[in-house]
Amino acid sequence: MSAEGLKYLMVGLIVLGFFFDKLSSWLNVRQQVPAVPKTLANYLDKAKLQDSKNYQKVNFKFGLLTGFLSFIVTLGLLYWGVFGMLDTWVCSWVENPIWQSLIYFGLLFIGSDLLSLPFDYYHTFKIEEDFGFNKTSKKTFVLDKLKGYALTILIGGGLLALLLWLINELGSSFWLYFWLVAAVFMVLLNMFYTSWILPLFNKLSPLEEGELKESILAYAASVGFSLENVFVIDGSTRSTKANAFFSGIGRQKKVVLYDTLIAQHSKEELVAVLAHEIGHYKKKHILQSMVISILQVGLMLYILSLFVNSEMISLAMGAERVAVHLNLIGFALLFSPISTFLGIGMNILSRKNEFEADRYAKETYAGEPLAAALKTLSVKTLSQINPHPLYVFVNYSHPPLMKRLGKLED
Repeated sequence: MSAEGLKYLMVGLIVLGFFFDKLSSWLNVRQQVPAVPKTLANYLDKAKLQDSKNYQKVNFKFGLLTGFLSFIVTLGLLYWGVFGMLDTWVCSWVENPIWQSLIYFGLLFIGSDLLSLPFDYYHTFKIEEDFGFNKTSKKTFVLDKLKGYALTILIGGGLLALLLWLINELGSSFWLYFWLVAAVFMVLLNMFYTSWILPLFNKLSPLEEGELKESILAYAASVGFSLENVFVIDGSTRSTKANAFFSGIGRQKKVVLYDTLIAQHSKEELVAVLAHEIGHYKKKHILQSMVISILQVGLMLYILSLFVNSEMISLAMGAERVAVHLNLIGFALLFSPISTFLGIGMNILSRKNEFEADRYAKETYAGEPLAAALKTLSVKTLSQINPHPLYVFVNYSHPPLMKRLGKLED
């Protein structure tokens, strides 16, 4: 295949990816507002379902606008060889190949963020505000952005610099060494995310002594789960939406409950949610996902090693020479169909794991309070109760509400 043919292949993949994504979203938003299911009669009414539909429609239109803009910009940069023009400009005043790549990606990051910043602001302070979700102040919004930039430069830039150095020193055999680095980084991130990263953005406090903590610790002890670290996160400083999650391995494992979750649910519901999270740990879902993710990264890096020094990809990107940073971008475009299929596969596995964690909570605690918690969460977040099957298949990491309730209330 010629460089020109490869360029048109990339263009075709971008077009197909965009239209497939928007088709599934369009089918999902076209779903009619359903009748109120009997099991949800005490939690919502037709008006609330209409609010949920309105929220879906607004987000669909917003996503269509931002997605189309990103689609057009990416297509234009590729079709008219702007990626290559930028490379020519950067290499005209920087000689070191690693610094060329770092500056190149830095310029793309700045351009992309400047383009998306107004839309991020609008989504937070208009859409989320209109539907009663936003609690983020403008000061917090700015600080979150600045902290995000700092982490991107320190962590993302550091990993990128190491990757570029390994490619420069080792050629195509770089992939094995960087895979080892990536695997260690992923494990450390899982272990220490709530200790190192999360406190930069949110305040974590130990769950105060009282009936809730006693019930949580009593349940954990009843299933042989050693639990010392139960924290509350101040999610209410940014949103009314609630959540809970489990992170860490061994002594570093932590259960984190959003303060909004505690405010919206009964003690029994909160213990049931915790039982679900412990179910993930007991069923080894966290370890399973970690291993699969590491294997996927290894596969991606190996395939990348076959193309990282490809002259054809650089020429297809509009360059006049071989440039690693152009090949990384070109590879990302060519790898996108594989990435999509891997993502769908992970979502299928994730939905299966969610059912298993639900069943564990039902068997070791009770299904009714977990079902009640899911109903409240769904109503509070205006979740769709009748998503389109294709949209679920492609995008949902959790089973739809009605399917989960069907198993819990059976």
